[in-house]
Order: sequence, then structure tokens, then C-alpha cells
Amino acid sequence: MENQPVFGRVVLISGPEGLLAERAVARFVEQARTERPDASVTKVEASTLDAGALTEVTGGSLFAEASVVVVENLADLPPDLVDHVLALVATPVDDLALALVHSGGNKGKGLLDKLKKARVQVVDCPAIKPWELPQFAVAEARRAGGRLEPSTAATLVGALGNDARGVAAAVRQLLADADDATITDAAVRRYFAGRADVTSFNVADAVMAGRRNEALGQLRWALENGVAAVLLTSAMASGLRNMGKYLDARDARIRDADVARQIGVPPFKVRDLSKWSRDWTPRGVALALQCVARVDAEVKGASGDPEYSLEAMVLEVSSHHGRRPDGSFGG
Repeated sequence: MENQPVFGRVVLISGPEGLLAERAVARFVEQARTERPDASVTKVEASTLDAGALTEVTGGSLFAEASVVVVENLADLPPDLVDHVLALVATPVDDLALALVHSGGNKGKGLLDKLKKARVQVVDCPAIKPWELPQFAVAEARRAGGRLEPSTAATLVGALGNDARGVAAAVRQLLADADDATITDAAVRRYFAGRADVTSFNVADAVMAGRRNEALGQLRWALENGVAAVLLTSAMASGLRNMGKYLDARDARIRDADVARQIGVPPFKVRDLSKWSRDWTPRGVALALQCVARVDAEVKGASGDPEYSLEAMVLEVSSHHGRRPDGSFGG
């Protein structure tokens, strides 16, 4: 988009990653205003348009000869306007810079296909996969003029979960408070160690690693600090499901990065799963998941004492750690 003029063309910004789409729109508008400082800028929801409104917004302004128009949520465009949009592609307007934003998915796919067939310029905004987030965080820090080591990025992603927007915001916040434009592991832990999701996953990780007493201590701390019981059962279930997937995938003789993609976790998590898997069997994981499902129902109302249910869950799930298929335990 930066390498050629945006006026007289239509650009399609397509994909489910909202953060990337917002940035693509911002770059489009910035470039257009650089080319034509006098241009008016209009952002409009596709669902609010009719033929008259579309003609009005794409036909220029009384006070500006050039127009920058961003049509958002293109999937909601009324069907009778499809031909109007395609006409703007087929016969570009020299004084119009038009961006069409589509979030992906099947809705409006017919128009999407026609636009691509008409060879509009496409800016892809694919979803950032969980295993890509540490690398994304490193790139975000570099983009902002800072530095973030991959291991620290992994810690940050582990604290925040699979939310690219949250990771990007955290990188900006941490850099703003960093003395030397470097995000340290200590800073990540200081800022985010108290988050509810970090606490719940710390409990789950301790159980998966066989550290029962530590898990019980983490659980009590979490409950004292108001962490919702459902977050704790959810984190435990997630950890067990990841282990089950890892046990299925580990014999495929593929790289950790490929295992991470297959399971749907960041690469650093594969290292943990590999280490923990020595003491887990598929049967143990299945029995532990049954326990977690039962406790999840209890804490959602079937039991009058969620704290007791959660402690019992930690003890029961821990009892399946290290157990061989014949029911005995490893040394």
C-alpha cells in the first residue's frame, strides 16, 4: 500500500485480526492525507449505506476536491449495493481513495471473491496464532523503538493469554515505564503477576508439574484474592487438554514449532508439556478431565462449598500424576 498512490484505487483490508485491520486503515488514511492534504476523510458502516449515501460519500465534498472513504464491516453491505461497489473498482475515481474493510468469514464472501477477482489491492490481516504471539510481542517492542527478549515475551504472553491487542497494549505500557527502552522479565512479573488468569494458570501449571503442595498454596492465595472459581476449573481443563493433545502429537517426530501449531499453544509451552508428559498417561489425563468437569459443575451451583470442591480437584487431579497405565506410580 505504501509503494503506490492510494487515490484512484480501491484497497480491500481483509482478515479477522482487528488490531492489524485498524493499523492498516490508519496507514491508508495517513498515506492518503500525505498525498492530498486537502482531502476529506469519511468512515462509514456498510450497513448504514444505500445507493444515495454511497454515491454521496464517494462523490467528493463541496469543500474538498479529494475524498478518503473507509467502508467498515463490508460483510454487512446491503446486497443491492454490490454492483455499485464493483463499479467503483472497475472505473476508479481519480479523486477518491476508497478502503473496504472485511473481517473475513463467510458473510459477504461473494462480494469478497468478486473484489479479489477484480484484482483490487488486498491487505491481509490474518489472525495471530497463539504460537506466534511471543514473536509478535518482540516485533511490537522493536516497532516502538524498544527491546524485548524472546524469553521475556513468552512470559508476557503466558501472563496475558492469546489476545494480540492486550499484548500490544502491555508492550506499550511496559516500554513507557522502562528506563532504557528494554522490557525485563522482572517488569513483566511485577506488572502482571496479580492478574486473575495468571493466578489460575499458575495453579494448573503446578498441578501438571506434580507440585501438589505448591498448587494448593496458589489455590488458597487465588481464592483469598477473589479469583473466580470458574477461572480455576477452566485453567485446569485447558492444561489437561493441552497435555492430551501433546501426548497424541509427541510421537510424530515433528519440530516443537509444528507441535505448537498442532496443539494451539506458544512454542515455550511445548517445552513445559514435554517435561511434564513423563508423568502423565492418556488414561490419567482422561480421568483428571472427568474430575475437572464434575468440579466445574459443582462450582457453578451444584455444590454449596466451591473452595472445598476446588481443593478436592487439586488433590484428585494430582493423584493421576505419575500413575502408570496399570495403576501403579513411577518412582
